[in-house]
Amino acid sequence: MLRSRLRIIIKILAVLFGMLLVSLLGLSIPPNPGSLVSNSRPITSYEEALQLIQAQQAEEGSEYNPVCRLKFMNHGQKTERVIVFIHGYTNCPEQFRQLGELFFERGYNVLITPQPYMGLADRMNTEQERLTAEQLVAYTDEVIDIAQGLGKHVTLAGLSGGGVMASWAAQQRSDLDLAVVIAPSFGYTFLPGFLTIPITNLFRRLPNFYQWWDPVNKLDIDPYYGYPRFSSRALAEILRLALVVRAEACREAPLAGAILVITNNADMSVSNETTDQVIDCWQQQGFHSIRTFSFDASLGLEHDLIDPSQSNQHADIVYPQLIDLIIDMAQ
Repeated sequence: MLRSRLRIIIKILAVLFGMLLVSLLGLSIPPNPGSLVSNSRPITSYEEALQLIQAQQAEEGSEYNPVCRLKFMNHGQKTERVIVFIHGYTNCPEQFRQLGELFFERGYNVLITPQPYMGLADRMNTEQERLTAEQLVAYTDEVIDIAQGLGKHVTLAGLSGGGVMASWAAQQRSDLDLAVVIAPSFGYTFLPGFLTIPITNLFRRLPNFYQWWDPVNKLDIDPYYGYPRFSSRALAEILRLALVVRAEACREAPLAGAILVITNNADMSVSNETTDQVIDCWQQQGFHSIRTFSFDASLGLEHDLIDPSQSNQHADIVYPQLIDLIIDMAQ
């Protein structure tokens, strides 16, 4: 009788162990890139691009923070060069406004549009948890498509999660002249590399939860128009796209004309080591139209080294350097 019970217990434990093993293996499967490919529809006419921009502006209702609406700085015609800025996750177009104005003064048409569910007046909104990698890809395709009608040569620059999107565009779009990847969130300093895939898969399956960016000050943080907390689901979707880009970078050379990667050696949020691995993969694929620049750790720059409303910001140092690098690479 005892042996029979032991056999039953052993069988139950074996089944439970097997189920656990299958679950763990499932969490370790890299994301499928199948739905994260470009579906480009480039526009050649300035007038058509302008109509699309105006249509987007008309759709921005009262739920948007006024400073976070689409920003279009234009010279009234298709220019030699256009630059599109993609803001970071939980921020909005205001993040890049001042830098955009400096490029406008240099003859560029400039486009900065809010990412899906970003820029809402309700900073505590729950809309952001609906964000998907597919939407990020569609958004990136759309801004590049519109940019084709705004300038003969297209530059796309993104920060953090926007940097991942710019990297995806570099991998996918042959009509992109220059991708500027700024402090990309390919990985995080608080998340060991070997856990990135399991955590990404797990967070996509678990119920969404929110976490304060600053658990002490909570709502009272800069910038005043950014969201003070992030969604576990949204963060997982950004990581999902990052994992796809990392894998593609090691399989195929980018299609963009050139890539500029900007990192910050004082960055305590994203993993510069992971970014370096992506750069190595691009170079191993025979892509050499790439330039890198790192801001020295002694500057003590924040992860968000763009937004002038951030505390401890040094736009007087960062902006001139970025402008020189981008314009030089775009020549």
